[in-house]
Amino acid sequence: MSSNSEPQNGEEHGALATVFSDTEDFVTFVIADQLFGIPVLKVQDVLSAHNITRIPLAPPEIAGSLNLRGRIVTAMDVRLRLGLPPKERSSSMSIVAEHDGELYSLMVDSVGEVLALNASDYERNPPTLDPKFRDYSAGIYRLDEKLLVVLDVNRLLDYERVQAA
Repeated sequence: MSSNSEPQNGEEHGALATVFSDTEDFVTFVIADQLFGIPVLKVQDVLSAHNITRIPLAPPEIAGSLNLRGRIVTAMDVRLRLGLPPKERSSSMSIVAEHDGELYSLMVDSVGEVLALNASDYERNPPTLDPKFRDYSAGIYRLDEKLLVVLDVNRLLDYERVQAA
């Protein structure tokens, strides 16, 4: 009888693994009243306002650099990167993400919660998505009364794109 119960337990664990693999966790944040998300596995840290040192001749979306536990981190104003108007940064939040072995602080208006979303609810970018977001969006999720735009961190932080923007 133990041989019958073992496969059942294995099947049960396999079913649980399937359930977990069908969801993805996203760190959510808001910029200009739009909800965005980044896969949680791309996020290294979340920071409150930091002292940022301006970098001369840097593109406008590069706000400067900051020291994070002894490591120099490039701070990017995601609002400007997306082509939105600038905002006074009295108390901004940042999401720290890694790209090509470097850390970047993504300055956002506010950081929300971590959402576990079903992969089956994921949609490609609709034609009605704001063109400012389309280049950096990996897709969307339609939530109750909001649209979550999933940002592609690699495209957002692509240095050649930053220089060309």
